[in-house]
Amino acid sequence: MSHPLDNIAAVLEGTGDYRVLRRLEPLADRPEAPDEPTFVGLVVDVETTGTDFAADEVIELGILKFEYGLSGRIYRVLDTLNQLHQPLKPIPSEIARLTGISDADVAGQQIDDAAVARIAADAAVVIAHNASFDRQMCEPRWPVFQEKNWACSCHQIPWRAEGHEGMKLGYLLTDYGFFHRGHRAIDDCHALLALLAKPLRISGTLTLSALLETARKPTVRLWAQGSPIETKDLLKARRYRWSGSRRCWYVDLDEDQIEIEHGFLAGHIYRRPVTGLPADRFTARDRFSARTDPDR
Repeated sequence: MSHPLDNIAAVLEGTGDYRVLRRLEPLADRPEAPDEPTFVGLVVDVETTGTDFAADEVIELGILKFEYGLSGRIYRVLDTLNQLHQPLKPIPSEIARLTGISDADVAGQQIDDAAVARIAADAAVVIAHNASFDRQMCEPRWPVFQEKNWACSCHQIPWRAEGHEGMKLGYLLTDYGFFHRGHRAIDDCHALLALLAKPLRISGTLTLSALLETARKPTVRLWAQGSPIETKDLLKARRYRWSGSRRCWYVDLDEDQIEIEHGFLAGHIYRRPVTGLPADRFTARDRFSARTDPDR
């Protein structure tokens, strides 16, 4: 039965002058039994004392364990973990303001490492909205995450091509007509799982299906070894990044883009045919890990 406020919201939206945002509710289980092969996935989010992988700590961990099908349909939530952890040092004031987590909240709290290992043991994929950050924060503390396949819902879904101007979780929710309490780990997990269950706005593809299709594809990190210094602006414009440790520009590509990129480098960077450039191949098993960070 509809709530009276739903009728008011419908009237407002019907004028074309208003948009109504609804509070996001946790994703409900699908009523039907799966009619396809199913797998176990995790949505993971961490809140931390900062962004320094070497010095900062996880102060909150949220995990949603869910069942999904080969089609990308999400059937049900299997388990939930949401725990706080007291860091060695006081929580910086800017982090406390951002997350709403205070020193009093985490006093005496400790994340149950055995519970994390148990909940993650049979997961086929781990999804985070900024996987390079979450993975590198999780792996040193919980080795179970080191050999898992990871996927990034921020950078491995074509949000802009699907009509979204921003890729932050809150922006995407707003585009779908919802809001949530952001910057708390389990709330962000629920928000992300809800987004993964929805079809993309233009193609209609289930969001989880689109993410998994991208995550399954190997990628290649191509190094522009020996590129002339005067070409750095051309490389930056083509989304190359600089590795301070290797003193070299690099770009991450799908495997089928390698020949195109060799052509660009030959024509615009080296001004000659190029062969033998170093390249590293990554899969979801090692992508986003500190093992593949060129400056770690």
